[in-house]
Amino acid sequence: MKIFVIDDDAENAFLIEKALICANYDAVISINDHTNFHQKILEASADVIIIAFQNPALDTLEKMFEVTKVVKKPVIIFVDKSDAMTIQKAISSGVSAFIVDGLKPARLGAIIEVAISRFESIQKIAEELAQARTALAERKIIEKAKGLLMARRNISEECAYKLLRNNAMKQSRKIVEIANIIISASEIDNSDLHHTDVLVD
Repeated sequence: MKIFVIDDDAENAFLIEKALICANYDAVISINDHTNFHQKILEASADVIIIAFQNPALDTLEKMFEVTKVVKKPVIIFVDKSDAMTIQKAISSGVSAFIVDGLKPARLGAIIEVAISRFESIQKIAEELAQARTALAERKIIEKAKGLLMARRNISEECAYKLLRNNAMKQSRKIVEIANIIISASEIDNSDLHHTDVLVD
């Protein structure tokens, strides 16, 4: 597993690198003075990102949190001091671990494993939420298409759904795709859908 470490202290970076190598990680170290560090992180080909800045300014912290949202990888941040508001921002941004005054090389392995686990849990929740939102949006589209068919063909809700489902099967498409076609056709041409080639009975 490759770990990209960006540190503002060369001696500290050496200790981190040594600890990572001892824990069988592939360490890539970058010494940085807080300038353009976000670009280096975005370009890094690594499985986990570690940022170790002793006393970063507020704008530097904001950039840390911004890059965390973009990289889609576990991000571990070590700082010497912080406050409740900054810690809350770190959590909200999706930082996998935000460690205040606790950079002990011997603990790195355990911290990395916990950070990876937390990252995976957050990703799973985000994916499930996105799937739920997509399913809800698709249900609304299908309901609208069913309503159009029921009104224009004078058929029941069950028949409208069967018509959508059968056409989806015949065309090897999802039901929501057929529903979107129905809605689009209705918006473009307000004529009776029964006389269009949108659906096959």
